[in-house]
Amino acid sequence: MPIRVLLIAIFLIPINSLWMMTASLWNAGYPTTVSLFFNVIFYMFIIIVINKLIGSVSPKKSLTKKELALLYPILTVSASINGLDMLQLIGAVMAGPNFLATPENEWKELFIKYMPNWLIVSDKSALDQYAKGDSSFFIIRNIQAWLTPAILWSAFTISLVLVMLGLTLALSSRWVSEEKLSYPIIQLPLHITESGFLKNRVMWIGAGIGLFMGTLNGLHFFFPNVPTIGRPVDIGRYFTEKPLNAIGWLPIAIQPFAIGLGFFMPVDLSFSCWFFYLFWKFERVITSMLGINIAGFPFINEQTTGAYVAFALVAVWVARKHIVKIFQFKESSEKNVHSFALITLLIGLAGITAFCLKAGMGIKAIIIFFAIYFLISISIGRIRAELGSPVHDLHFAGPDMMMVHLLGTRNIRQEDLTIISMFWYFNRAYRSHPMPCILEGIKLGERTGVPAIKVASVIIFSAVLGTLFAFLMHLQASYRHGAWGKLWPAYETYNRLSSWLTAPTGGDFKYISAYSFGALFVVALTVFRTHFIWFPLHPVGFVVSSSWGMNPFWFSVFLSWLIKYSMLKYGGLKVYRRNIPLFLGLILGEFIADAGVSIAGTFLKVNTYIWYG
Repeated sequence: MPIRVLLIAIFLIPINSLWMMTASLWNAGYPTTVSLFFNVIFYMFIIIVINKLIGSVSPKKSLTKKELALLYPILTVSASINGLDMLQLIGAVMAGPNFLATPENEWKELFIKYMPNWLIVSDKSALDQYAKGDSSFFIIRNIQAWLTPAILWSAFTISLVLVMLGLTLALSSRWVSEEKLSYPIIQLPLHITESGFLKNRVMWIGAGIGLFMGTLNGLHFFFPNVPTIGRPVDIGRYFTEKPLNAIGWLPIAIQPFAIGLGFFMPVDLSFSCWFFYLFWKFERVITSMLGINIAGFPFINEQTTGAYVAFALVAVWVARKHIVKIFQFKESSEKNVHSFALITLLIGLAGITAFCLKAGMGIKAIIIFFAIYFLISISIGRIRAELGSPVHDLHFAGPDMMMVHLLGTRNIRQEDLTIISMFWYFNRAYRSHPMPCILEGIKLGERTGVPAIKVASVIIFSAVLGTLFAFLMHLQASYRHGAWGKLWPAYETYNRLSSWLTAPTGGDFKYISAYSFGALFVVALTVFRTHFIWFPLHPVGFVVSSSWGMNPFWFSVFLSWLIKYSMLKYGGLKVYRRNIPLFLGLILGEFIADAGVSIAGTFLKVNTYIWYG
């Protein structure tokens, strides 16, 4: 790793961890809840401005484009690990069992007995200070209480990232060189490193629009009388009669960054994205029309999980010949990359298996859970590479729910259910997922001439450093300010576990049908796309559009589709390319404003988070 990149990473990763972990205590912004992280873009912008100033004085001392390209995956991977759906929730998972257990909820009798002492915190004094604050983590008793669980959970988290890295290196060369996927998410990080980007007047027009809207909406958090622009307006409330009232929440919002991001999506994919969002609403209306009163019907979460798994299986099947070559160890220009991929994959899988076996999970549960989890990971990576969707949250619908729904809690050991519930910190939702960040880092390296192994090396470094500082900054911020308001993930997962253990569920045909329908629908769409070039609907739109997070963004994706479609149809490629800086500016301007609002909210302890904002 270039020494300058190393020093910048060592400087920024702790700062970023402190910002994200402190901000999370009073909801002062969650930058990793969307695909492109505003804190990373903010850092990159500051670094590039400083780099320009250094270059104007001494060009040889300024960072090169390759060095800037290496900084991006370092910052994104470490930020994803520090995100809301990763280590921001781990403290509650570790502290919750002993701190929140009462005679009334019977947690101690139901499942705490299945939790190894080395995975949870037991010291009552340390837990009280953690929840209430006005203390410090850097007290011997507090350090001793958290040290062993923190180290072991850190090693487990790093093992997860290593498996993702191995999968990415195995698949990315095909997705990059053969299928030539578009990777919309990296367009701003790629262009911002170019020498003339900050001099482009059209870009600054877009940045001005995004900065104005982001700043105005941000000021509303601090001064409620300040008006907002583009915030979600729910038009679903106007449908009050059956069956249209089944539509539910239907927000119309204009997000500059989402419009900018949508501009770089392929037209057929952005069309599929908003089309299938309305398709899911139509499903609810049809259910109401038919008078179906089955609880949970039409099981959208289950359909979506089945779709995610099938989408990954299709991607793996299409790349099967490429994957076989990896295991043949034939001489090729990518032999070193493939060897590196297998090594990281095996080390990661070994770490996960050893951790889970030691925790008390059975081998069958380990295989099923992580097979589903990494298929979902592959699917998310493919979604980001192909579509560039602003969100892919998949709330409350991961491998744990799939196992319970398909097998039934009676057929899963209580020890397995308990340990699976402790995986809630990375399995609750899939917004700040490291795998697509790794994939985009490899792609950015390919575009700037940085070898994949070098990118992989800095990713491992950032994962280790990001994980360690995530724990450290979370604990210090919690002991200082109090983590009582951040214990809700423990209630979510352990109350659900209690219900599984006391009231067996799952194994019903209705769930099997929903998962199967979602999977088969993806396969059918793939077949249609393969045999009929004119077919406008892409399976990736079906997979991602049902997510809760798509609600505030679907209309912005629709607008960007309409603009790009009209531009290409009536103006051609020349007009499209001329306006690329404008839409990059929309993203940059709003993200600078979002970062400023989050920093101010962090210092002033103001809630600046309303999805998205």
